[in-house]
Amino acid sequence: MALLCYNKGCGLKFDPPKNKEDSCVFHPGVPIFHDALKGWSCCRKRTTDFSEFLSIKGCTRGRHSAHRPEVTSDKNQVAPPDGEEIIYQGPKSAEALQRERPSSNEPKTKLPHKVSASLAEALKKLDISRKAEEETKEGQTVLVGTRCKNSACKSTYKGPETDAQVCTHHPGAPVFHEGYKYWNCCCIKTIDFNAFLEQKGCSTGKHRWVPKQDKKKVACRYDWHQTGDDVVVSIYAKNANPELSRIEANGTVLSCQMQFENEKIFKRDFHFWGVVDVQRSSVSLLPSKVEVTLRKADRVSWGRLEDPNVKAEAPEPVEEAAAHDAAPDRPDYDIDDDDISDSDEEWAYGTGKPGEDKDQLGSRGAAEEEVLKLKEVEEEMKKATEERRRAEEEKERRQEAGYEDMPELE
Repeated sequence: MALLCYNKGCGLKFDPPKNKEDSCVFHPGVPIFHDALKGWSCCRKRTTDFSEFLSIKGCTRGRHSAHRPEVTSDKNQVAPPDGEEIIYQGPKSAEALQRERPSSNEPKTKLPHKVSASLAEALKKLDISRKAEEETKEGQTVLVGTRCKNSACKSTYKGPETDAQVCTHHPGAPVFHEGYKYWNCCCIKTIDFNAFLEQKGCSTGKHRWVPKQDKKKVACRYDWHQTGDDVVVSIYAKNANPELSRIEANGTVLSCQMQFENEKIFKRDFHFWGVVDVQRSSVSLLPSKVEVTLRKADRVSWGRLEDPNVKAEAPEPVEEAAAHDAAPDRPDYDIDDDDISDSDEEWAYGTGKPGEDKDQLGSRGAAEEEVLKLKEVEEEMKKATEERRRAEEEKERRQEAGYEDMPELE
């Protein structure tokens, strides 16, 4: 009865009584697959084609074997030292992660931050320049006739004795809503705009002759990347002040409030796609950016930084400036019968926009005329260049045809 030989590389059938010491040609080693090359560990021949690998002739002679080799895995060969059972747990499903996801309303923890030496040096230079600028502003002489910058104060500078006077002003901001006009500090509502301008201030203090430099809320560019354990969020805010910045987080939300370059403020909340471990997260402040390193609670790959089910607020650059003048610009809430501003028809047929004065319209019209003139000059230059190119091509064709000496016909 013919039996099948199970030696590697043989696969022939043999008769046991005729099985001799050199009847079988096989490979005693194991197959190797590395860098697209295939071969046997017992011989040096390698190939990239799998069919050629199967047809490589054995390198050793011996007896045929009818015993099927036992297939063993590495996991079965490794035995636990204490005889305990080892459990291999795979990644959690999306449904399980969603069920175990903590609430975004949990209290936030301030993340520890580390300030680089280069940022500390840059902040020192900025502080020195800011102090010098403030001293320069304070040292500037106020011109006689300068109006107080506090809202609703109509006093003008007449000399050093004016600083001793009491300034009566509105510390709040003007509000225009549903036809009413008032200051949010005293809320005395009126419909007439002139009566609103004549409202006496509700607070007292010192005169302010120099406009106040308010901080601006701006939008910053940010990016992120991830590793097996961490998610790194980079916010490109230059020279962020660590004393005036606060970065907090819970398991699913990162809240950033940073002040950088002395006057700019960045505020934003990131609702994460996954869950982070706040206790093992940190912040690094660098001169060019702020880097937030967040440790993943589960070793899973994030599909994106933020949860698509949560609509994030898109920050827009907005100047948080208070009203410096007593007669601020009117927002387009509503138009009263006693309003003397331009009508919709005048806005439609005019060149200006609501709120623009004649000087602004004139300067904008002059700029538009200048742009039109430049466009006309460019078009004329293009036409001249095209005509010159056509003349040169015509001259070359005439020279090739042998008519270079003939005069041009008028």
